[in-house]
Amino acid sequence: MNFITKLDTVFRENASAESAVPMEAYMKNNFTFLGIKTTPRRTLFKEIWNNHKDEIKQNPHEIALELYQKKEREFHYCAIEILIKELKNKFQKEDILLIENLIITHSWWDSVDTIAKYLLGNYLVQLPEEIQNVINRFSNAENMWLNRSAILFQLDYKAKTDADLLFTICEKHKVSKEFFIQKAIGWALRDYSRFNPKGVTDFVAKTDLKPLSKREALRNL
Repeated sequence: MNFITKLDTVFRENASAESAVPMEAYMKNNFTFLGIKTTPRRTLFKEIWNNHKDEIKQNPHEIALELYQKKEREFHYCAIEILIKELKNKFQKEDILLIENLIITHSWWDSVDTIAKYLLGNYLVQLPEEIQNVINRFSNAENMWLNRSAILFQLDYKAKTDADLLFTICEKHKVSKEFFIQKAIGWALRDYSRFNPKGVTDFVAKTDLKPLSKREALRNL
């Protein structure tokens, strides 16, 4: 694809081995980076995107998957950003397969949290009839990142948050020893506490949450 070829060329021309070292360290050396920081990456990306709008609009799924096959993390970020823009309000039921694939591929908090909030979350806003099936499947999965996504997908749902569903999922995973699950529970509850502080306070009081989850949930209360 012309877009991907151009993006690959420009990104490699602007790579910085020096900058890549701390970027990789920040991500616990789970990924290879070209060393392009967020602001310049987005500037370069936007210019190339503007020059290939039609190609991207016609092939967002294929382009995202191809970018995700590359080893450098910057390409994964671009793939997610393309899908956030191109699929918003245009999700098809089968797009959940793509979303799930991205969550369990090259998984780490930086990608999973963005996917959970902006792709999974918006998908289920548009297709609320899929919530029960998708969230039950994700929350019961053996994959920790699918569990985390099920906890976080309602971030910024604000007053439209399904509190019963949120509390049920947090209850289900409250015994998890995984840092990323404990943190997600606290984050999701803290986010909802802006709109229902009493509901969150009452839930935390009667639920034997892990100390990290409890501390994060009540941070702003």
